[in-house]
Amino acid sequence: MDYTNILTNQEGLVLTITINRPKQLNALNKETINELHHALTAANQDNAVGAVILTGSGEKAFVAGADIKEFADFSVEKGQALSAEGHELLFNFVEKMTKPVIAAINGFALGGGLELAMSAHIRIASDNARVGLPEVSLGVIPGYGGTQRLAQLVGRGKAFEMVTTAGMIGVEEAQSWGLVNHVVPHDELMALANKIAGKICKNSPNAISAAIRAINANYEDGVNGYQAEIEEFGNCFGTPEFVEGTTAFLEKRKANFRKD
Repeated sequence: MDYTNILTNQEGLVLTITINRPKQLNALNKETINELHHALTAANQDNAVGAVILTGSGEKAFVAGADIKEFADFSVEKGQALSAEGHELLFNFVEKMTKPVIAAINGFALGGGLELAMSAHIRIASDNARVGLPEVSLGVIPGYGGTQRLAQLVGRGKAFEMVTTAGMIGVEEAQSWGLVNHVVPHDELMALANKIAGKICKNSPNAISAAIRAINANYEDGVNGYQAEIEEFGNCFGTPEFVEGTTAFLEKRKANFRKD
């Protein structure tokens, strides 16, 4: 598929997807969400991909929000459908991917941009980045998981403050709140993202997928996360990767989980 709004580049086992709408500060419109869904679906099904890095083009923005002009005249029903479709195609999809997704936040991550970063499994940011959920200043609330994932990451009190004030915070504060994992100078951002992705790709793909499912289970209604862990742990014993990992340990060598 040819993409209009995103760029893809794979080096080794690491796929980098860049949202490429710099004139719009990489704002998410419907077409971009569909393209991201297509690229991420392909990555999730590709054994040659071990990890995904999501970033934005240019130095100003990761994603500066949703493309407001697309829904400024929507009805209640259309608004609910917009949110539900976004959850399904992108935000929930990213969170549930079995390949780890790293958000490399290279500038403003506002509204839908922060929601996209929060749906990723790991977040790193350049020191010039700013994050926030400004939706209430437009008469609406975050609709792509922002009210839920922000509270999970930083706690209810800080989530209430960020959402209700519609303010932005710097990445040093975001890191102290647990919203981002690392903060680095802008020119070191992608190097760190690739370093983390490289470490991930050395490990068992099956075990990584199982770990993602187990961690996510804790945040699913009606699901016992401990029971999910027990089941995923046990399932690992039935895989060739478990045999390779334990054999390599006993033989005092590095495991090779990606045999040709």
